[in-house]
Amino acid sequence: MTEHTPFGTRLRLSRLGTGDGRMMIVPLDHSVTDGPLDTDASLDGLVGVLAGNGVDAVVLHKGAAKHVDPAHFADMALIVHLSASTAHAPDPDAKYLVASIEAALRLGADAVSVHVNIGSREEAQQVADFANVAESCDRWNLPLLAMMYARGPNIDDPKDVEILAHAVTLAADLGADVVKIPHPGDEAGVAELVRACPAPLVMAGGPQVDDTDALCDRVSASIAAGAAGVAMGRNVFAADDPAAVARRVSDAVHQPARRFAAVR
Repeated sequence: MTEHTPFGTRLRLSRLGTGDGRMMIVPLDHSVTDGPLDTDASLDGLVGVLAGNGVDAVVLHKGAAKHVDPAHFADMALIVHLSASTAHAPDPDAKYLVASIEAALRLGADAVSVHVNIGSREEAQQVADFANVAESCDRWNLPLLAMMYARGPNIDDPKDVEILAHAVTLAADLGADVVKIPHPGDEAGVAELVRACPAPLVMAGGPQVDDTDALCDRVSASIAAGAAGVAMGRNVFAADDPAAVARRVSDAVHQPARRFAAVR
């Protein structure tokens, strides 16, 4: 975000964090891809729990958002996800648009998100869709979160730093305001991705793990390496105690441990 960023975009971006330039986002869009969320709570109950435990924003599809109490968003931002595919499709990596900027604005969204799989068979359509969404976001001063992954027949290592650096550069070049990317495996890799991306970079939560201490250590280390935060879904909503995990991850984002103050 620069001094030339339009006021409306700056205002909405400010709602994605707590004023320290960092953000803890919980994507809840998995149900379109994989089926019902792995949680005992209702969607409305889950969002309410997250809102009260340090989460800065949640990602929802447009239909799901209609079943959530708007009061939960008094101090938490709503990001409406525009992309979809299912795990049962012939090519699950072929993401397509299922909502518009206008639909997101009608819901009161603070931002929208788009998923792009570079290296996929349908990469051309996904990049074109992303570019068109970015143009519309500019027109309406609506922040855009790019969810960037390396997935496809020619991708040998989806965490290869060189490929991920290309992905974050593509996202920033085409207009993303915030970029989500998989963790490359070490903090040196995170630092390299941060250098490649002029937009704030948030690290994906990755596969579900049971060790919350290790999870929070990784988050703190990513922040120390320059990441702006995390976009963590399963490791929060599928936890035995989502409230406790959300609070601890939020603290790791906004109050990183001193021992990670420098990246070696």
